[in-house]
Formats: sequence, C-alpha cells, structure tokens
Amino acid sequence: MSYDLIAALMFGSMLIMMLTGQRMFGVIGFVAVIAAVFLWGDRGGYDLAFAQTIKVMNWYPLLTLPMFIFMGYVMSESRLADDLYRMFHVWFGPVPGGLAIGTILLMVLISAMNGLSVAGMAIGATIALPELLKRSYDKRMVTGVIQAGASLGILVPPSVVMVLYAMIARQPVGQLWLAGVFPGLLLATLFIIYIWLRCKLNPELGPPISDEDRQSIGRGEKYRLLMAGLMPLGIFALMMVPFVMGYTRLVESSVIGALAATAVSVFKGRMSWRVLEICSRNTLAISCMFLWIILAALAFGAVFDGLRAVDFVRNLFMDNLGLGRWEILILMQLSFILMGTFLDDTAMLVIVAPLYVPIVSMLEFDLIWYGVLYTITCQIAYMTPPFGYNLFLMRAMAPDDVTLSDIYRSIIPFVGVMILGLIIVMIFPQIALWLPETLYNR
Repeated sequence: MSYDLIAALMFGSMLIMMLTGQRMFGVIGFVAVIAAVFLWGDRGGYDLAFAQTIKVMNWYPLLTLPMFIFMGYVMSESRLADDLYRMFHVWFGPVPGGLAIGTILLMVLISAMNGLSVAGMAIGATIALPELLKRSYDKRMVTGVIQAGASLGILVPPSVVMVLYAMIARQPVGQLWLAGVFPGLLLATLFIIYIWLRCKLNPELGPPISDEDRQSIGRGEKYRLLMAGLMPLGIFALMMVPFVMGYTRLVESSVIGALAATAVSVFKGRMSWRVLEICSRNTLAISCMFLWIILAALAFGAVFDGLRAVDFVRNLFMDNLGLGRWEILILMQLSFILMGTFLDDTAMLVIVAPLYVPIVSMLEFDLIWYGVLYTITCQIAYMTPPFGYNLFLMRAMAPDDVTLSDIYRSIIPFVGVMILGLIIVMIFPQIALWLPETLYNR
C-alpha cells in the first residue's frame, strides 16, 4: 500500500471516529498510535507516543498555559470584570452605541487576561447582555457584538490556541503572542467603527444613556468607577511590561499575572475558598485537556512526517492543480472556514496543521504571520453557520426571546468586518510582524 493511501486512510478514519462523539484527543492519539504500530511494529508505536510525551514535558513555555488560565478564572469568578463593565457603562454611555462599544473593549481586556473565547462569551452573556437588552439595545446588534468580541479571546495575547499552534509549528510562543497584538486591536477598532456608524445612522439600535441616568451619576462616582475599572488594566500592565522590556521571560510574566490577579481579588475581599477551588479545578481541567490534545497532535504529526504526507499535498496543490503560492494560501484559509462549521479551533489545528505548516514554510511565508492568519480565520469559523461554535454558546446563554435565527442574522455584518480585517493583515504582514521583530531583535 502506498504511503499516500495510508495517510488518506488515517485522515478518513480520524474524521469517522470523531462522528462517534469520542474525545478528540483520544481519537487523534488512537489513530496515530495504531498507524505507528502497523507501520513500524510494537516498539515503533510505543516509542512514538513516549517520545511525544517527553517532548511535551520538556517544552518550558507550556508552563504559561495554567498560569494564564488561572488568572482569567480569578478575574471572572471574583467579579473583577464587573468593575470594567460598570466603568464602560458610565464613561461610554452618552455615545451612540456606547455600551456596545464598551462591551467590545471589555472583551479585549478579558481576552488579554484569559486567552479563551468561552470565557469572553460567558462574561459577555452574563454581564453585558442583560444590561444591553434592559437599555433597549437591538437584540441582534448585541448578540453579534458579544460573539464578535468573544472571538478576540483566541487572538489577543495570551492566546491558548496560539500555544498549541506554537508547539505544532515549532515557533516561539512569545513571538506569536506579540504578533497577535496589533491584528487583535485592528479587529476591535473595526468592530467599534462599525458599531458607532450604524448606531449613529440608526440610534434605535443602540440608544445613548438617558439624561436622567447621566445626571444621577456624580463626578466622584465616575472617577471611583474609573479607578476600580482600571485595576484589571494594572494587572495586565504589571504582567506584560516586564516581558516587553526584556526583564522577565514569558513564564515569569504569567506567574506575575496570576499572583497579581489573586492579590487584587483578596484585597477587594472577593477571594474565598470556594472561588479558589472553582478557579483551581477549572484551570486543572482545561490545562489537562490541552496537554492531551497537544500530545495527540504531536503523535499524529509525527506519523504524517514519517509518511511524507506533506509531499502528497504539495504535489496536489502545485503540480496537479498548478496553483500559485497566494492561491494555495487562500485555499487553506477557505478550508479552515469550511471545517469551522463543524469543528472547533483545536480540532482544525490538529487535523491540518501537520500538513499545512510545512507547505507554508516551503512557500516562503512567515510561520508567525501564518499563525495569526489561522487564528483570525478560526474567529470567522467560530461565527459561521450552521454549526459555528459561538452561535450555540450564545443560544445557550441568551434569553428565550433571542432565537437562533436572530443569532444567525446578528453575526453577518461582523463576519464581513472580520474578513476585511483578515484581508488587511494578509496584504500588510507587518501589522502582525513588526512588534515581535522589533522587540526580539532588540
């Protein structure tokens, strides 16, 4: 049997087994080890899994994963994010669509403290959504805002998804995180411009705060809320400034962030044994899940390397189809969007990254830049019907009067904005590459 056919059988078997509802890491790891046993015997199969385990355990930057996840859960469970939203409500309320703009900014800050799209969705749906609906914001507008803002969690550093990409693509996770800063801010800015323009043209979609509410909030209260809301910003600055200045490495910065978030929650009297237990349990669960996924992805990728499946895909794209380098890149992004209608970001990455990353390198594209493109495309896929991940999260968290049809229709303009952002980053790669190149060269 040819190696190309074996690779195709592995890929097909993995997709079929995923339809059974089994754990993703179990399916991927099982297919990888069984294929290795048939190809290279019992010893080859055992050595493959063992070698990937040692590789994962020796990857020092992986220590950042539980630290950032713990910091995000502390911010969420101790209600420090509530202070941020109250600050945005007071300071942005008079602007057309001001609360929706504040929600986008809240999502950016939550993303900068957690790295998970799910956390942003949970905070947005529980804090922002009821307040926006209570103030007569259009339900389609606000559900689209929350989904779009939550999708920034996998782009704005510290992104957990980028840790997985860094492991598979063998790229520095610190450079990947820095590369996501300006594209993330670009998308957030495009969201804000769209919200402001649409609410300026049609104020009923996002009415500004009433004069009565504005007058009921004194100047002292406004500045008190400003200081309370800026405290999470201080945590982020305390964590990232030493890293950017070169005083600490990424792992040390993640520890500083976790300790600072815990200290602030204790100082404000919001840390209890119950909160600490919830944060620790959730951190352990998500960290273990990602460790298993990384281990399975490395094993699967090692078998694909041994089969030289990359050569088959390269010949298909370049020799048989005769596509150019940019046409191949666009085709890869379209395949991510297609898969995103029924898979989450980690599943997509594990399935195709072992094939795509070597091709991207061969086409002489920057792998750091491509990691940002992949992440933005995942954001789009998260919000693409019929089975976009964020769509069903929003339906589960939204009130009953917000239908699935409303949620589907709400994301159409935001997907258009994200596609525009993706095109801009593709045309101008330095938007992603300038910051990591500048800081690491220095």
